[in-house]
Amino acid sequence: MFKHLKNDFPSAVVVFFVALPLCLGIALASGAPLFSGLIAGIVGGIVVGAISGSSLGVSGPAAGLTAIVLAAITTLGGYENLLVAIVLGGVIQLLFGVLRAGIIGYYFPSSVIKGMLTGIGIIIILKQIPHFFGYDADPEGDWSFFQVDGENTFSELGNIIGNISPGATLIAAIGLGILILWDVVLSKKGKFFKLIQGPLVAVALGIVYYLVTQNSGEWGIAQEHLVSVPVPENFGDFIAQFTFPNFSIIGEPAVWITAFTIALVASLETLLCVEATDKLDPKKRTTPTNRELFAQGAGNIVSGMIGGLPVTQVIVRSSANIQSGGQTKMSAILHGFLLLISVILVPNILNLIPLSVLAAILFLVGFKLAKPSTLKRMFSLGWKQWVPYMITVLGIVFTDLLIGISMGLAVGIVVILIKNYQNSHFLHIRDEKETGIKVVKMTLAEEVTFINKGAILKELDKLEPNSYLEIDVCKTRYLDHDIIEILDDFRFRANDKNINVKIISERGTIENPESYEAFFKEVKIEEYRTPA
Repeated sequence: MFKHLKNDFPSAVVVFFVALPLCLGIALASGAPLFSGLIAGIVGGIVVGAISGSSLGVSGPAAGLTAIVLAAITTLGGYENLLVAIVLGGVIQLLFGVLRAGIIGYYFPSSVIKGMLTGIGIIIILKQIPHFFGYDADPEGDWSFFQVDGENTFSELGNIIGNISPGATLIAAIGLGILILWDVVLSKKGKFFKLIQGPLVAVALGIVYYLVTQNSGEWGIAQEHLVSVPVPENFGDFIAQFTFPNFSIIGEPAVWITAFTIALVASLETLLCVEATDKLDPKKRTTPTNRELFAQGAGNIVSGMIGGLPVTQVIVRSSANIQSGGQTKMSAILHGFLLLISVILVPNILNLIPLSVLAAILFLVGFKLAKPSTLKRMFSLGWKQWVPYMITVLGIVFTDLLIGISMGLAVGIVVILIKNYQNSHFLHIRDEKETGIKVVKMTLAEEVTFINKGAILKELDKLEPNSYLEIDVCKTRYLDHDIIEILDDFRFRANDKNINVKIISERGTIENPESYEAFFKEVKIEEYRTPA
């Protein structure tokens, strides 16, 4: 891991600046102590990063769990009781890993994963526009369409009018210009510009601007537009920020229900993020999903034990890591140590960073996730890719991450069903000139299931009287019992319409069988093939 430190450390700095406001914002949106978000970020970086097999994934508090945490704090009667559910959720995730449930991650369609990346990119941009202009009514990390402040994504944009902070907007625009210049031009000029990342320069300039203009009225930046990290006065105050679980309620059914909910949602978000991160990885490495569930479970146990929010692997930080040139999981671990060191040693300096500058950094992350070229490419791949992709994008933008993904998956399944309906068989129709009989050859697919019933029934009903049907199952490995029943039922209609039926299989050929069920034996056809 130390081999690529020259790439991983600058990337860790960028991920640190992206993670800092999100950790605080998610905690605020969850109704939890601000410090709990920082704990989750530190644990996600150091603990999960050390155990995980993901090269570029970064873990921390997740926006997708905000509503669950917010409701659970009230339902369970306090944050200390929620921590018990977080610890138990981590234990359940360990079991998921042991039971090899990570295989679920391999069954998400590519179109849905790409839609997730685009949707998150668009959401990042839309949600950061108010912060860019110095309007911070909604906390960072609230990615849902319906926000915790009572507004929605688009009504919040309308509220910017009349609430623009000139100073915050100016430094955000300058910061964005620096980021673009660094990304497009300077990063290609030499090693110095790769070692010192643009976001670090933009943040440093933002701090300088705040200090210089803090007494200049209109062009200054108000305190509420800065990062707000808890600042303990002494070591005792620092330790007092940690909260510990109240295990006396471990027998309550509500705690176990919350624990299972957290484990399930956190695992799904992690597996989705793993799949997306692997697609973004320039080296196309594959993350071991069962190990990832185990790592996330360990992280949630540690986070819950010391007062942190639940953690998952998160795409915003992971994509920032990839875009900044991270090479190994050392960048994720280092970002966790940067959070820890800064919270202990320099919280006052962190509280000088304008949120608008951090919004500019996230702008660039969002744009790279939602490039127009991606939409163009997905459209060119045809409706089977485009429709699930767009449904996922719109679902994420107008609801939230999990609902959007679920909508995309549902549409993806419908597309699969349609294609299965269409691809159950191949028809070849020919007229025998000598006899004048129309011969219809139906070649069945490799696997024919109940999903194909409709298509096969339709073709059988279309057969003309006095025709000849050949059903070729030579290449069919599995024939569902539902299809066999259809053929058995068709025998009676075939007699009425004087249709002769021939079955061609590797077991041999038979005409007008008295029972298709007896012929196929309700089992895999391959088991009855004649040995070579």
